[in-house]
Amino acid sequence: MRFRPEQHVRRQYDFRDAREKGRRLDCGGFTLWYYQRPAAPTTPLEPSLAAQVAHESRPIVGPRVGVIASTAAVGCAVERNRAKRRLREVFRHQQQLVPTDYDLLMVARHSLNGLEYTAIEKKFIDACRRLFPANA
Repeated sequence: MRFRPEQHVRRQYDFRDAREKGRRLDCGGFTLWYYQRPAAPTTPLEPSLAAQVAHESRPIVGPRVGVIASTAAVGCAVERNRAKRRLREVFRHQQQLVPTDYDLLMVARHSLNGLEYTAIEKKFIDACRRLFPANA
């Protein structure tokens, strides 16, 4: 499956919502934050507000993910970029395990780059099966 641009968590308030309103799960080499996005409002909006909301938001087609790898937690730029690439690839291959109305934040730890890719993927699959048993 492709990892489409609309599946990236990009806006600061989306990251903040996932951290403040979501839940956290420790997965060893990374921490997984998950947050169920609220449903779109069903009541009609005021015309000026409706135009603003339509301009700011694009249709969300599936689960979204944001990947974080800080210098303090992971290390230099090479290590951070490698950690982020590996986490994005795990999500890309296993995104069918996550319901379409969820945002995930994957926060890398220093030990992530010491793990084999298959071990990272297994940790993500196990976490998704625990969190979303209906999709497993």
